[in-house]
Amino acid sequence: MTKQVVKIGNAQGFWGDSPDAPARLVSQAPDLDCLTLDYLAEVSMSILAKQRDRDPSAGFARDFIRVVESLAREWRSGRKLRLVTNAGGLNPIGCARAAAAALREAGCHGIKIGVVSGDDVLPLLEERPEAFPHLESGNSLPDLAGALVTANAYLGAAPLVEAIRAGADLVITGRVADPSLTVAPCIAHFGWKPDDWGRLAGATVAGHLIECGTQVTGGISTNWLDIDPFNIGYPIVEVSPDGSCVVTKPASTGGRVNAQTVKEQLVYEIGNPAEYLSPDARVSFLSLHVEDLGNDRVRVTGASGTPPTDKYKVSATYRAGFRASGMLTIFGRDAVAKARRCGEVVLRRLRESHCEPQQYRVECLGAGDVVQGVLPSAGDRLETVLRVSVADSRREIVERFTREIAPLVTNGPQGTTGYAEGRPAVHEVFRYWPTLIDRTLVTPGVELLEV
Repeated sequence: MTKQVVKIGNAQGFWGDSPDAPARLVSQAPDLDCLTLDYLAEVSMSILAKQRDRDPSAGFARDFIRVVESLAREWRSGRKLRLVTNAGGLNPIGCARAAAAALREAGCHGIKIGVVSGDDVLPLLEERPEAFPHLESGNSLPDLAGALVTANAYLGAAPLVEAIRAGADLVITGRVADPSLTVAPCIAHFGWKPDDWGRLAGATVAGHLIECGTQVTGGISTNWLDIDPFNIGYPIVEVSPDGSCVVTKPASTGGRVNAQTVKEQLVYEIGNPAEYLSPDARVSFLSLHVEDLGNDRVRVTGASGTPPTDKYKVSATYRAGFRASGMLTIFGRDAVAKARRCGEVVLRRLRESHCEPQQYRVECLGAGDVVQGVLPSAGDRLETVLRVSVADSRREIVERFTREIAPLVTNGPQGTTGYAEGRPAVHEVFRYWPTLIDRTLVTPGVELLEV
């Protein structure tokens, strides 16, 4: 008999979120049906590409294997907990094999791992770069073709549902739309039809609400100082057959779930609220009703949906040169003026050495420079942190810059301190290229591994 409510939690909002959160949430919510883990930001793939260049077996979020190990006890005990994640990154099958090895080592057997692939569309962009203009600017891709590193389509829920219906306890995918991690178990649980647009819209809203982890339970909220930030609870959505949901968190955890935290997350990164675009449905937020039930429970109803577009969004990354940043602390009278003069000194020395960088930025942290133009300048201060940053397509220019910061320790102004990390490191720059691709050109694949 199908449960009337499916309970889905999220315990990773990004790659770098607490690795202990998944096991903690699972232990705090013994009736949880499904756990989702979101690891991929827009440029995460470029980081994974660098790791894969060094090691062909890499290319996925290795932190996830530690999470699998922390959850092994639950599966070993016979608990029916499904896990859906995009931790596969550029190498979903490699991630699945590593997870399977970790489960075997932990004594877990009979676990099925569904692997979803097909999101990698880099060969198509390299073959026909003129067909993939920038989503916002309309600029042409050809000049960047040789620098492309990754290109991945945001898949929808369909291949994840296929994996679940094939019996997968763990579903590991690469790039997928964040809300689809939640939509898939809802479709599989309730048996929704592919054109149940209202229900799919409701599940998409539920997925959007929990995809960023603790942002919906008080993290980065307007009234953050008023919440208990210690042991902040990760979110759970209780999704009903009609697609509506209740947002909550485990009892006796920190944070807060109320109408405000839910509304703040609803409008986070959505673009047009009348047409939130997902590969599963186009969703209107304008008809949503948010009802605060008290006790960290908020009901969200009224989502309306229509068929999705005939395209997938693609997240591509490309090499764009090199960067470095150096920092010093300036203390005393006229600290900001002295710090700005230091920035001028470094730039002049670079120019005189015929090494002027293509991009150069001086910031006096504490004087309003972090959000220039948003708030008025704070004027002078008794202390400031000077941050000088450069970027250039030529590595040698950036390396020359890194040798110009340290001399300020002795030939800069009095009150200069805070230099203890050596010369700044040179980092390769990867930039983001969003574009669209016809769905007909993308073929998701699903395979099953058994532990």
